Amino acid sequence: MGRGSGEVLSAYRSLLRATRKSFAGDTLMLTQSAAEVRRKFDENRNVTFETEINRLLDEAREASHFISTMIVQAKLNSRGGYEVKPSKEHAGATLEVPSEEILPKSV
Repeated sequence: MGRGSGEVLSAYRSLLRATRKSFAGDTLMLTQSAAEVRRKFDENRNVTFETEINRLLDEAREASHFISTMIVQAKLNSRGGYEVKPSKEHAGATLEVPSEEILPKSV
């Protein structure tokens, strides 16, 4: 591994931790987000220019922060509605509630 490999591994792990926390209990999103993170890192595996590596690391850090602070999953409750339970990481964020048209109807 070349220069910055520790930083790259740290950014990779940080993204995976963010997705595991944000999508806890949602097997589909956990699987797909982990695959997407892996795909993006594999796609850039052979980047050697330091400026490009730094840009990609910044993007990874920004993505991890975004996932951790801006994504909250709504869960279907027993009454047929959706509940959102933001954590302290979401403090100060603006909550956008999706419209009823895009939420799946319970069967």
